[in-house]
Amino acid sequence: MELFWIILGSVFILVGLIGAFLPVAPGLPFSYVGLLILQLLHSPFSLSFMIGWLIVVIVFGFVLDNVLPAWATKRSGGTPYGISGSVIGLLVGLFFPPIGFVVGPLAGAFVGELIAGQKSDRALRSALWSFAGFMAATGLKVIAACVMGFYYFVNI
Repeated sequence: MELFWIILGSVFILVGLIGAFLPVAPGLPFSYVGLLILQLLHSPFSLSFMIGWLIVVIVFGFVLDNVLPAWATKRSGGTPYGISGSVIGLLVGLFFPPIGFVVGPLAGAFVGELIAGQKSDRALRSALWSFAGFMAATGLKVIAACVMGFYYFVNI
């Protein structure tokens, strides 16, 4: 039975890592569930460790996903259309891996800014900033998922 729980926790960790790349999947909560399964099985972590990671999951999973791309777009003078276009571009890009992960959000933000009435040079600048914010948030989520995975696999 213990092997079942370890395998289940490993699946949650791996799904969390994959989900950290995708804005439609809540990757970090899955990784946290993997840690929680291991904690309930063997108690390798302290209470402060588990609370700290819960805070990281909430901050990175929600705040960074929504705040960082919006901040970057707003900093460049972009519009909400650029942010929406970036997300739509990523979703379309999922069907064309791996290049779609990069080109999709960038093209989507650019088209979104054009729809908002921006001139092409300004739309490109806003799209690049929106894309940079999105990639920074994604990178931080992937790092957090990798660190949780590291702690999981070291402690099984």
